[in-house]
Amino acid sequence: MEILIKLSQFILSLSLIIVLHEFGHYIPAKLFKTRVEKFYLFFDIKFSLFKKKIGETVYGIGWLPLGGYIKIAGMIDESMDKEQMAKEPQPWEFRSKPGWQRLIIMLGGVVVNFILAFIIYVGLAFNYGDTTIPLNSIDGGVLITNPIFIESGFLTGDKIISVDGKEIETYTELRISFIGAKTYKVDRNGEIIDINLPVDFLGRMSSSEDGTGFELRAPFIIQSVSDISLNKNYDLQQGDIITSINGKEIKYFDQSISILEENKNKTIEVELLRENATLSKTLNVDSNGKLGVAFGYTRKDLVDLGYMKLSKNSYSFSQSLAVGSNTFISSMDFYLDQVKAIFNPNTGAYKGLGGFIAIGNIFPGTWDWQIFWRITAIISIMLGVLNLLPIPLLDGGHATFLIYEMVSGRKPSDKFIEYVSVFGLIVLLTLVIYANGNDIYKLFNIISL
Repeated sequence: MEILIKLSQFILSLSLIIVLHEFGHYIPAKLFKTRVEKFYLFFDIKFSLFKKKIGETVYGIGWLPLGGYIKIAGMIDESMDKEQMAKEPQPWEFRSKPGWQRLIIMLGGVVVNFILAFIIYVGLAFNYGDTTIPLNSIDGGVLITNPIFIESGFLTGDKIISVDGKEIETYTELRISFIGAKTYKVDRNGEIIDINLPVDFLGRMSSSEDGTGFELRAPFIIQSVSDISLNKNYDLQQGDIITSINGKEIKYFDQSISILEENKNKTIEVELLRENATLSKTLNVDSNGKLGVAFGYTRKDLVDLGYMKLSKNSYSFSQSLAVGSNTFISSMDFYLDQVKAIFNPNTGAYKGLGGFIAIGNIFPGTWDWQIFWRITAIISIMLGVLNLLPIPLLDGGHATFLIYEMVSGRKPSDKFIEYVSVFGLIVLLTLVIYANGNDIYKLFNIISL
């Protein structure tokens, strides 16, 4: 059921984005009296799942969910319709229109992608407001368990001050800050130090089986006791908080790990906090340095216990416009940093390039409209940015040729555009195969664990 819910959200989100993107091309094309021969969600190689001709346009749904397209008469695109291009240009064809009109038609899809993301962010701010964790409210710094972070110089308890000279204000910002980051300034027990990330940090993270980064430190809150635990019959209850072991204060769960490790196969004296009452117990540590209990917490637990604060804001419509704009800009900056890192071989970030499985897994296993729209906004920005890349067959590639024509006054030959379009197709197919191959490789690795 979880997989079905994720798949449903993915298909709905992708379909909405693709249809609106293609409408971004379709509307200016019709305004400029350019014939649109096909309008498709997904690709219809050999056959369609559905199609219907209305006027001069065939509307349909293909079987290959790699995107969508509109076929504009008189334009060299993925259809490679050489027969049409060999005929004399007609007034209703794309190639017969002024350069500025063709440019607007080509960039219309990208513009709609960005407008969609902006509208979503404004709507989210207006309907839900936002809840943030101010970074300066987090008690005890961050939890670091990923070996790659540790090797780079981070330690549990570090308080992050800034990234590349820019102050980090919220925990959400911190979680994604390592994308494109070079230098962190941290407060470590009152000492201010700089941590320089290695240039291949992202590549190493992409290859790591440990996906943790900057995590929250939490008290040792017992969630459940294992049926095979040595302490099964020692009156341990859900919500009990271990506050000391052998007289040593345990404010955070991570402080207990080394103490328990030192006391394998021994008994320990533990103090528990249970509903504001302190209890003393003698517990057993197994051969693995464990108590046989599950540790866990919620953000509410951390707030109630004073480990952090939440900042909740509600916005009027006018305020939502400003908040939505800021969120849109920060999302754009974040994704542009990712793209730069991917195209820089030194970072190794290309190793983490994911396909449809990776995107689908972003969605939660339960249906949450707030999360759905947030992810949809991000994917819309991704599609917009990727389409702006100057790769033949992408909108950015077509726009590059048009800008060259408008500046130089010379139109590239149809034969040249045909050749580079084939090259662009090869590049795109290679990227698709590589990204989805990465997904399959990681999936098999997970299965084999």
